[in-house]
Amino acid sequence: MKESIQDLIEALRYELQQYGEMLARLDQQQDSVLHRNSVGVLSGTAAIEEQAALIDSARVDRERACRSMAMAVGLLAASSFEEILPLLPADYRPLLRALVDENNELLVRVRNRSRQNHLLLTRTVDLMQRMLGSLFSVKMPTTYSGDGALMAATGAPRSMYEAVG
Repeated sequence: MKESIQDLIEALRYELQQYGEMLARLDQQQDSVLHRNSVGVLSGTAAIEEQAALIDSARVDRERACRSMAMAVGLLAASSFEEILPLLPADYRPLLRALVDENNELLVRVRNRSRQNHLLLTRTVDLMQRMLGSLFSVKMPTTYSGDGALMAATGAPRSMYEAVG
C-alpha cells in the first residue's frame, strides 16, 4: 500500500507543477497582449497548447494512481478521492488533502486566467477588425454565431482600389 500512496503523492505533485506552469504561461501571454508583443502572443499560444497536453498527461497519471490506491484499500477502482482518503494511514491524510486542495485551487486560477486571456484576445481581434474596416471603408458586422464564432461579412468587400479611390 505504501507504494500506491507514494505513487499518488507523486502524481498529485506533478499535476500541481503542471498547473503552476500553465498559470505562468497564461501570465506571459497576458503580458504579451498588454504590451502588444504579437510574436510573444503567438509563441505563448503554442507554449500554452504544449502545456495543456502535459496537464492532460498528468491528469491521466493521477487518475491511474487514484484507481490503484482505491484497489489497494479494497474499494472499486472508480471510487472518489473522498472515499479513499479516510481509509489511508492517518499520517498521510493531511499531505494528500493539501495536495488535492492545492490542485483544485490552482485549477480554478488557471480557468479564470484562461477566461481573462480569451476575453482580452477577443477584444484585441475585434478592435483590429474595426480598424481594418474603417481603413478600407468596409462595414464588417460584429455578429456572432451560436457557438461564439464571428460570422462572415454579408456584403462583398471592396477592392483596395475602390476603397482608396
